[in-house]
Amino acid sequence: MAAMHPQALLDLTSTLLKEVLKFEFAADQVVSTFFRLNRNLGSRERHTLAETTYTVLRQRLLLQNLAQSGKGPMERRLAILAWQGQPNFLKSALTADEQTWLEHSLAIDRSTLPDKLRHNLPDWLANPLREQLGDEEFWSLVESLNQSAPLDLRVNTFKAKREAVLTALAEAKIPAQPTPYSPTGIRVEGKPALQKLDVFTSGQVEVQDEGSQLLALLTGAKRGEMIVDFCAGAGGKTLALGAMMRNTGRLYAFDTSGHRLDAIKPRLARSGLSNVYATQIAHERDERVKRLTGKIDRVLVDAPCSGTGTLRRNPDIKWRQSPKAIEELNGIQAAILKSAARMVKPGGRLVYATCSLLKSENEAIAEAFSEAHPDFIQVNAKDKLEQAGVSQAESLVTEAGHLRLWPHRHATDGFYAVAWERKA
Repeated sequence: MAAMHPQALLDLTSTLLKEVLKFEFAADQVVSTFFRLNRNLGSRERHTLAETTYTVLRQRLLLQNLAQSGKGPMERRLAILAWQGQPNFLKSALTADEQTWLEHSLAIDRSTLPDKLRHNLPDWLANPLREQLGDEEFWSLVESLNQSAPLDLRVNTFKAKREAVLTALAEAKIPAQPTPYSPTGIRVEGKPALQKLDVFTSGQVEVQDEGSQLLALLTGAKRGEMIVDFCAGAGGKTLALGAMMRNTGRLYAFDTSGHRLDAIKPRLARSGLSNVYATQIAHERDERVKRLTGKIDRVLVDAPCSGTGTLRRNPDIKWRQSPKAIEELNGIQAAILKSAARMVKPGGRLVYATCSLLKSENEAIAEAFSEAHPDFIQVNAKDKLEQAGVSQAESLVTEAGHLRLWPHRHATDGFYAVAWERKA
């Protein structure tokens, strides 16, 4: 395949940025659609397009500020400033004036710029995080959010052992190591194509962030139980729960989106699990939910949330969310948790989780629930994680006994979880 002319690739990057920056759809969707419409692109060109786009999303406030002094269409200026391809390749696409302007822009000492241009976060997100973490740790978090997330795998313990999978990856010349906390996790270096490997096609591994693995482990799922994954989505935690159950009992995967539940099917086929019942529900008060009142051993509520814990993967979230949207989410989170709790039988466990960094979606929801439901006793996440074989569990848990994962501390996505047990 002939390499694309530098000018053509820069133009294409500008076109992609124009679509992404409308913020009408999630950035990963826009990029995927763009690649489908431009099938002639080579892997290096796709990498340049995607990484340049994500760099703009991560550093949008800074780059828009620097772009003010340039000329030409804004998207072209942003693409030049954020370019993630070969510098010499870009140089051959620029005019002499653009080259001078770029050199001047790159020479600016960014540490002298206002905080807002350094952290590239909207005020509604930056202010509560800074208050929560303190100044020094806030900047560590900012730095971590500008890094790409690592590629984590979860070993399907129903089919394989971690040591055997590590050996298979080593034989395939893919550098990998055990994750530090999850007993079923593997962290892979780089972004190798795993889809054709036998360990993947045979269902021995699934792609799943280590933090997400820990949420499933917090449920303490066991053989022969009845368990509900209440907001199952594409089923990552459902599959982890099914493996913990050793393919016994009944595992209900509920979600209001049939489209998301459809994504479970090929994964389920690979996994070898036959104890999963994927069911679309209309809302949290659906009759199918009511019929399970007081019957379920463990309920995992991975609630719809702002997704601010996934900013390494989805940097557009910080520009697509708003305080009003989060306020609306808080109402939904409380309603879902209240409804899910009805299914838990006496002695059963309820886990509420999000991939948000914000207290309003996490501790505030948990505290309000505890206050309104004295029959649910909060348990210390540290003890339950240790029982599930998690290493260094004390470093993952707050003084209040909640699981709190941070990208800069734990190299996972940002996750929160709290567990209760219903009085017998």
